[in-house]
Amino acid sequence: MDSKMIFCEVEETSLLPLYATTIGYWEHQEETVRPAGFPDYQLHQVLGGKGEVTIRDKRYVAGPGDLFFLYPDVPHSYTPLSREWELAWISFNGREAAQMLLYAGIRESGMGALRAESILDPLEAMLTLSYGDDLQDNLERSKLLYALLLDLKHCLVPASNEAKELERMKPVLRYIELHLHRPLLLKELAEVAEVSPQYLCRLFQRTVRERPVAYINKQRVNRSKQLMFSSREQRIYEIAQRAGFENVSYFCAVFKRITGMQPEEWRRLHGLD
Repeated sequence: MDSKMIFCEVEETSLLPLYATTIGYWEHQEETVRPAGFPDYQLHQVLGGKGEVTIRDKRYVAGPGDLFFLYPDVPHSYTPLSREWELAWISFNGREAAQMLLYAGIRESGMGALRAESILDPLEAMLTLSYGDDLQDNLERSKLLYALLLDLKHCLVPASNEAKELERMKPVLRYIELHLHRPLLLKELAEVAEVSPQYLCRLFQRTVRERPVAYINKQRVNRSKQLMFSSREQRIYEIAQRAGFENVSYFCAVFKRITGMQPEEWRRLHGLD
């Protein structure tokens, strides 16, 4: 592939929740210094060679299989360390851009590693699209960008400590699923993970981004929805009990907080009454 840069017309696509602004590929990336950062989000994938990336006061070495992410207006620079430093990149923006990165586990500018070194499929597809700049071309790029960020969560290698924490949490999450129908104490869950209750709370926050009680309540509400579908003849208080809620008032309050409606409203909305 020859070096290229595609500038996307954003007059109409800027109305979308996510849209591409520039897409490019360099056979050799030259030094780039931006003391004031860049106005859009950026994702760079290293395809060959090595370079040094500086984000604020942190320095990283980026080689094949690495990604680096840049949030808007964050001071940064990057420069080659090898004779050839091959990069593909996309700049993007939109009201959901930060949330899509957050979904992938990216909370700030920094580095990431891919499970495979080959170019991300949606990024390659965007680079091989025609240079056309009509609305249809730009809509296609936005669709591919959405797919790229959606798949990124599963393409990134978790940090070693994060992977260990996720592994430690798996038995706890399975235990919760098997025992949703009855009260679950924090001490009990901590014993499953073989950690203290305080440390388990920190594990929950770091891995599932919620407190244990909030996570359990969400799982119970999901269970209650399944029960309302499979056991339509049962009353709401019976559904609440089977889903693990100790009383129907608390069940209704939690259900409304999570779904925005009462269980009976949800049931009618889905034609299950």
